[in-house]
Amino acid sequence: MNEAKSLLQDLDDAIARGTDESRARALWHATDLLITGRYRDDEISMFGEVIGKLADEIEVAARAQLSELMVACDHAPLNVLHQLAFDDEIAVAGPVLRESDRLDDKMLVENALTKGQDHLLAISQRKSIGEAVTDVLVKRGNQEVVTSVAKNEGARFSGSSLLHMVRRADGDSILAEQLGLRKDVPRHVFQQLIAKASEDVRRRLESERPEMMSQIQSSVTDVTGDLQSKFGPSSRTYFVAKRVVTTQHRQGNLNQDSISNYARQHRFDEVQIGLSLLSALPVDVIERALMDRNREMLLVLCKALDFSWDTTMSLLFLGAKDHLITARELKDNERDFGRLKIETSRSVLKFYQSRKNGTAADPAAGRQAELHMH
Repeated sequence: MNEAKSLLQDLDDAIARGTDESRARALWHATDLLITGRYRDDEISMFGEVIGKLADEIEVAARAQLSELMVACDHAPLNVLHQLAFDDEIAVAGPVLRESDRLDDKMLVENALTKGQDHLLAISQRKSIGEAVTDVLVKRGNQEVVTSVAKNEGARFSGSSLLHMVRRADGDSILAEQLGLRKDVPRHVFQQLIAKASEDVRRRLESERPEMMSQIQSSVTDVTGDLQSKFGPSSRTYFVAKRVVTTQHRQGNLNQDSISNYARQHRFDEVQIGLSLLSALPVDVIERALMDRNREMLLVLCKALDFSWDTTMSLLFLGAKDHLITARELKDNERDFGRLKIETSRSVLKFYQSRKNGTAADPAAGRQAELHMH
């Protein structure tokens, strides 16, 4: 389109010698031509150069109007979109950040890292948000931004972002509720959220998420104080749990799935009794393994029982203080669990069984136990 090229050259020349009024007219003329015509990529790039130069010369209201037009244009020049998205005025940047499908994650991350809270809020309202962008929003964003992200069903969260959101939701009932309503929140994260939620939030989530009712009901009783004192062998709930789990074991129905379900429901008594029966170790040893800040004994026990990482992870969360584990700790535990060998772990378990039973222990297994536990 030589005509377009010639016209754009004329507009470019007009920028240098025109008045503010004539530049504004040139801008709208060039914009109209771009929106209504069909052009090659190189011609769209030329439009972008001209419109970008003219946009530098106009007032905020006119730039905001240009922003609205560019959002509606499916072949808007990328340089113009970038220029508008990084405008300090949110009236200009907002429409592009919220609605333009042509902004990629790299550009959005750069914007979220360098601009203010109004820009972050606009990004949080996009119909879809990638994990890399969400990571920045939940770390840099204020309360309004993170609540907006939690409400956005199109936002995708990484594991670390979810854990960060759970920490931020502590004491923030609005954020806690919005996060709890998300259908993509994994069960173990939901459990952490509920563990610190207020009574009102629990009640609302119970109404909105009936499928999570068992987790909510069981979480209410075990989020304060020390688990050992609340669920000691002297309590009535302990004896009820022991009768149920022992019967389950006698019937051959106690297995990894049972333990995993109990752990995800925060049923500490059932977990420690069940693990005791499956491993042939005393309950007090199991309780110590679950509660110990050094997680090696629990990892070895799970590996010896041939538990999956998902089940092991639910047990780690159950025994952690306030059911909270940092993303870094979780990653380290997963790495250590992956390195353990079943045969070695079973030798360690056998050593502890023999020691508790008072029988002669295999010295080699003892050395392996020392290696793994200290």
